[in-house]
Amino acid sequence: MDEKIILIIVAVVVGGGIVAAIAYYIARFMRGSINLSLPITTFDPGATINGSFDLHTKKAIQGNKLMVKLIGTRVTKTRSDDGKSKTRSDEIYNEEVLVEEAKAYVAGSMAKYDFQISTPNTTSPEFMNSGVGQALSAAFRLISDKSTRFKWKVEARLDAKGVDLVDTQSITLNMKQIF
Repeated sequence: MDEKIILIIVAVVVGGGIVAAIAYYIARFMRGSINLSLPITTFDPGATINGSFDLHTKKAIQGNKLMVKLIGTRVTKTRSDDGKSKTRSDEIYNEEVLVEEAKAYVAGSMAKYDFQISTPNTTSPEFMNSGVGQALSAAFRLISDKSTRFKWKVEARLDAKGVDLVDTQSITLNMKQIF
């Protein structure tokens, strides 16, 4: 194939991807928003996260469920023999609290929701014997090479037909107290 044709094809694919991403965010903005608020963002194992979020719908939305999640991700950075670095992310924890069942939200509605979700009680023997506890323990042992870190976030989400409304906030979980 001619180099110009290949260049045109690549430009069209990249341009189409950019247009699709912009359209997605515009559609999400047009439907409404969720604004998550956490007064405290650093927690010990087994602590309770207290927070709230505001849900504002601009259009009518058929919601499947309204939920809050605590998500933990292990991020591992490795370097290959040729010097290139790769980053791998693995979700190691996902706890969900249902705030509301399926519901139709009318256009222009505003509501504030309070929630509580617990961080993993990584100091309890029950947790350490669970599959998640063992995976977290193994992952924590890998930190000694300084190429593994943990990222935690709280996510408020309206799972809806079409585009979901979502907001996230990063938190810190004091992992040094665990092992």
